[in-house]
Amino acid sequence: MIAFAQNVMAQDIHFSQFFEAPLLRNPSLAGIFTGDIRVQAVYRDQWNSVTNAYKTGSLNAEYKMPIGKSDDFITAGLQMLYDKAGTVAWTSAHILPALNYHKSLSNTINRYLSVGFMAGLVQRSIDRSKITTNSSYNGLGDGENFPANQYSYFDGAVGISFNTQLNENAENNLFVGVAYHHFNRPKNSFFGNGAVELEPKIVASAGLRFSVTPASYITIQSDYSRQGNYQETLAGAMYGVKLGGDLDKPLYTVHGGAFLRLNDALIPVIKLDYHPFSVSFSYDVNISKLKTSSYGRGGFELGISYVGFLDRDNSTINAVLCPRF
Repeated sequence: MIAFAQNVMAQDIHFSQFFEAPLLRNPSLAGIFTGDIRVQAVYRDQWNSVTNAYKTGSLNAEYKMPIGKSDDFITAGLQMLYDKAGTVAWTSAHILPALNYHKSLSNTINRYLSVGFMAGLVQRSIDRSKITTNSSYNGLGDGENFPANQYSYFDGAVGISFNTQLNENAENNLFVGVAYHHFNRPKNSFFGNGAVELEPKIVASAGLRFSVTPASYITIQSDYSRQGNYQETLAGAMYGVKLGGDLDKPLYTVHGGAFLRLNDALIPVIKLDYHPFSVSFSYDVNISKLKTSSYGRGGFELGISYVGFLDRDNSTINAVLCPRF
């Protein structure tokens, strides 16, 4: 018999390279980059050493544009997510449009308050032919009485963030933000049981980037999330070195560093920027109580991103002020 708890405490889908999936952190982080358009993809493969692997993919796109005659901006975005895990092929597919408004707080430096909203459709399914119960051995199928092998629900998130330039160097930046996910408490059951709701999740995020030398800088990022009784802290830093003759437009930027998911995994990360593309790779080294069973293996992630400017008169490439990090 398959049992479903009345209060769903499972954690949301997440990535170790959380900085490559900003809308999943907070919809108000959409558009906080130097450019007009950004496309990011992350693929994660986890727990191959223990069971059927978790395979997760994220694709997000953002388009930023000025609004009115002030220094305000608006960003339209789209977050798509796919996850498949376990013997019964538990599958989730998300399509979540997003909208973010950036209000300028200064006439002289980059300083913005952003408010974002994201909402869309989520579909979950399982492969019932792969469920094995006592009834299966008697030729009675899986013996379960839930009506369908899939269900859908509407999901939403809101967020607010503040980002600012730290000094006269526009590359030195700070941002902080907080988001509230699943504010509509969607039903999360194959039975259509209204008592089984997806727990809301609060995510607090922060980031700091500052120059070390004219050719190098450090980027620090962190997230704290809480969903029901589950909480997660993920933080770390990367050191970036610019290569090439023009440091304002380097041919390459190489990043290396590590992140820590508290009580779970140590995550070394490497990243290469070759404008307008970036490629990043990380691997989770398991340090949790499961490290004996998993032999310290967690999961790897591959990230690919594109950040570009559009051929328009009011492009952010020409803007003195724009939201960035």
